[in-house]
Amino acid sequence: MTTPPGDPPASNASLPNAIEPSPTVASPEPSEAPAGDRPDLETQRSASFWKTQRENGLVLAIALALALVIRLFVAEPRYIPSDSMVPTLQVGDRLVVEKISYRLHPPKQGDIVVFDPPTQLQQLGYTTDQAFIKRVIGQPGQTVQVHLGKVWIDGEPLTEPYIAEPPGYEMRSVTVPSGHVFVMGDNRNNSNDSHVWGFLPVENIIGRAIFRFYPIARFGRLETPDFGVPALKTGALNE
Repeated sequence: MTTPPGDPPASNASLPNAIEPSPTVASPEPSEAPAGDRPDLETQRSASFWKTQRENGLVLAIALALALVIRLFVAEPRYIPSDSMVPTLQVGDRLVVEKISYRLHPPKQGDIVVFDPPTQLQQLGYTTDQAFIKRVIGQPGQTVQVHLGKVWIDGEPLTEPYIAEPPGYEMRSVTVPSGHVFVMGDNRNNSNDSHVWGFLPVENIIGRAIFRFYPIARFGRLETPDFGVPALKTGALNE
């Protein structure tokens, strides 16, 4: 059929299945910067990784420094290698040795101390890194004697329920000089202590054993016994 002149052509909408063209839409702004301006993801990840590693390294360095300071000046763990302190301490026991109290006061009778070997022991072949552990028995100015299976302080016998057995030797009376202590092992008949090599300089003491943390079955504090004898004598000291 001929379209009358002047009439507009038929719309596509009148044709079956005809699809109307979509209205013109402005192109969206690009969501990302041009490829040349985008940060390199690999570079970002690498920088983040190394930043984390530096932080971890700093934390580790601080932890190690603190551990070193604590070990040098506060406390440290120690291992018992011999039976000289049996029955109080057994071979294999692990202890905490504190280093603060003797900066405030001298060692007390009954304290269990860890110390570097004095000159007398070094002359026998012991090295400075071979620490010993014994109990303080006599303080400066006190007399110490071993007689008839007992230790005598200033003429008074000690009551010592913590020792393995009474000492089977005799030792003449000696006076502890200034700046020294007299130390003995609780296993009196199997201990390389002051009755063998003499007095211990206080300056050689590393610290005081205060706590056993292993084995778990004997976990706990190491108590200092009350000797019940005068702490110090007055007057001149026998140097």
